[in-house]
Amino acid sequence: MLTDLVEEGSLPYRFRALWDEIAPVGRDEGSGGYLRYALTEPELRLREWFREQADRRGMPVTDDGNGNLFARWGDPEAGDAVLTGSHFDSVPHGGAYDGPLGIVSAFLAVDELRAAGVAPTRPVVVGAFVEEEGARFGVPCLGSRLLAGEIAVERAGGLRDAGGVSFAEALGTRPAGARPELLGGFAAFVELHVEQGRAMVDAGAPVGVASAIWPHGRWRFEFTGEGNHAGTTRMADRRDPMLTYAFTVLAANKEARLRGAHATVGRVAVEPNATNAIPSKVTGWLDARAAEPETLTGLVDAVRAKAAERARRDGTEVALTEESATPLVSFDGGLAERLATLLDAPVLPTGAGHDAGVLAAHLPTAMLFVRNPTGVSHSPAESASDADCAAGVTALARVLEELTCR
Repeated sequence: MLTDLVEEGSLPYRFRALWDEIAPVGRDEGSGGYLRYALTEPELRLREWFREQADRRGMPVTDDGNGNLFARWGDPEAGDAVLTGSHFDSVPHGGAYDGPLGIVSAFLAVDELRAAGVAPTRPVVVGAFVEEEGARFGVPCLGSRLLAGEIAVERAGGLRDAGGVSFAEALGTRPAGARPELLGGFAAFVELHVEQGRAMVDAGAPVGVASAIWPHGRWRFEFTGEGNHAGTTRMADRRDPMLTYAFTVLAANKEARLRGAHATVGRVAVEPNATNAIPSKVTGWLDARAAEPETLTGLVDAVRAKAAERARRDGTEVALTEESATPLVSFDGGLAERLATLLDAPVLPTGAGHDAGVLAAHLPTAMLFVRNPTGVSHSPAESASDADCAAGVTALARVLEELTCR
């Protein structure tokens, strides 16, 4: 077995050595979190690091025209390749492991296979997807959606960040869009990711296998009223959209709890955003997730109705726009069961979205999770021990061996 050929104790140190090469990039000294927005200077540095790592291993790198990078080990012309990898970009002040762990682990898994003398009959491809978090341009999994043809090129290219820069401008070109010939060359995708919860801590397992991703989406609420002076406008005369917004946040929390779902409003924009002015407009973004599609639909409909009712009372107006929606993703059952048996690992669902969730509709897809002792993610508190990360690398190497040699 491959694991028998790994020298005891050596992999955690090799993981740490490679991890330390990227750990400082984009880290904010104040929060300890990361500011690695897609196609900004920190993320571009990591993309260059990706090319350097691939070059060290003799793995040619291609760009699909959408900002996604692919490094190939094996015949460049061969099909039925097994894709692995993840993303570099972060949420604002996010954790270190969300995304980059999958890329670092993928390169180390290739090293493990080579050191063990494994000669895959199918190529292994390490991928780095662009704008997975949606923190800069607003649409999560943008790179994988473009590759799979799940978002229009015109819409994707025209997405703009807070500074008004479009995705096409940041990319330096119009996105290529769907690449069926590239996607069709992959026989499977396996994404390794840090767990974004505590299920594996409770199970006492360093590595797990995903069964499904909850349906989820992002909705933009725009509350409009009448901007006015905070000191001279009588309370009875106010049309304050902040009140409608605040009520909606509380309503989302209540409706989610009643349904066993998740609702979060973690982003807000206020106009004119002055301390002594009643807002004229408040925009809030709702992130909603649930185990079943019907529950998610019911949650969003209930929040919409509560917001509209409160707007009538406040003399304000509310508009709701769906920015992105991802249906329930059940990973390839046969593949997940096969990997769980291979690794003797627990199988668990997740409420977090991933590029694997997009690609699962197009090719057999699986996810591996590495234990996160804090259970915290999208935060500097996110963590994983070097020993567990090494266990993840070993598990990924075994999976790649299984899928490319059998």
